[in-house]
Amino acid sequence: MKRENWSFAIEGNGRGAHARARRGTITTPHGAIATPAFIPVGTKATVKSLAVEQVRESGAQAVLANAYHLYLQPGSAILDQAGGLGSFMNWQGPTFTDSGGFQVLSLGVGFKKTLAMDPGEVTADDVIQLPKLRLAHVDDDGVTFKSHLDGSMHRFTPEVSMQVQHQIGADIIFAFDECTTLMNTKEYQQIALDRTLAWAHRCIAEHQRLTNERVGKPYQALFGVIQGAQYEDLRKEASRSIAALDFDGFGIGGAIDKSTLTRIVSWVTDELPEDKPRHLLGIGEPDDLFRGVESGADTFDCVAPTRNARTSAVYGPSGRFNLTVSENRTAFSPIDESCTCYTCTHYTKAYLHHLFKSKEILGSTLTTIHNVHFTVKLVDKIREHLDRDNYEDFRDDFLARYYPSR
Repeated sequence: MKRENWSFAIEGNGRGAHARARRGTITTPHGAIATPAFIPVGTKATVKSLAVEQVRESGAQAVLANAYHLYLQPGSAILDQAGGLGSFMNWQGPTFTDSGGFQVLSLGVGFKKTLAMDPGEVTADDVIQLPKLRLAHVDDDGVTFKSHLDGSMHRFTPEVSMQVQHQIGADIIFAFDECTTLMNTKEYQQIALDRTLAWAHRCIAEHQRLTNERVGKPYQALFGVIQGAQYEDLRKEASRSIAALDFDGFGIGGAIDKSTLTRIVSWVTDELPEDKPRHLLGIGEPDDLFRGVESGADTFDCVAPTRNARTSAVYGPSGRFNLTVSENRTAFSPIDESCTCYTCTHYTKAYLHHLFKSKEILGSTLTTIHNVHFTVKLVDKIREHLDRDNYEDFRDDFLARYYPSR
């Protein structure tokens, strides 16, 4: 299988306690990504509330869309006819799609919302909905689920996920996996791990078939997904077994407790080959980005910057704050005096406060511009300070200002 216009090169590593941190370049058919890098989420082929030109202005090098959502609407065949995800949404750089595995289960209501339960006191039956309530049914062949849009029934298998993602046409795609929660028992985590490995073999076979069949299409890199929740033995087992397969890179996924993120991601990256990229799925809070880089991850995606923005929560030099609090009613200064984004160079907190209080759509657009710019630039600065060999000074200064109460 020819991997045309696809490569990954490491250009430097961290030092001392942060030796796992690294800088590199992922080359795709639609451009290069300097790593580490934050990848904004454009779930339905759009970063919510932004025009694609505004995403470009944030400095984003790539965007990530979701196979589940695009499969349901408008349909992956439509994107294929349009020339792929990038052409469809007018994004000219690299693109990612996740496999849809998380959404199939979470939006299919496959799990109860019992995240506060003690993992030592629950069983799989406590976590997984009773059959009469469950809208996503997992078996060894795949997942049958009900659409959250209209209640219609659908089936995802590893082969279907590959077919959908090939039609969507992203540069980097992910193998179909079974996503679990921290509340699943270790016994069930092992079952899901074995199932995900079996699905990984099937994804590779179907990916190779489609790559050979769809002559003339740009090469799509396939990343294997590593699960295992909070268990060291399962994480390492999954890492070794997935790393042994013919993947172009790896996604570190599944349930990860924020307090143990560094340890869990390090378990994984220590088992992975150095010459392939690692994407940490669903991570985007500032402190977690530092932890992810220090643990050896190369790229990150998360809906937090855009989701927070739509609730008027923005990132400032001294931490996240809410624009709708009364003190901002007459705050005629930008969110961040040092920020160069369009919002901070043109608008005040007082104006943004007014937009949210009056429920004007523009408020979400302007705050999203800022939050995406802030997050993209933060990881850019991490990369720059790794280059300058003063990463720790930058990290310590940033975290002390952003989390002053710690």
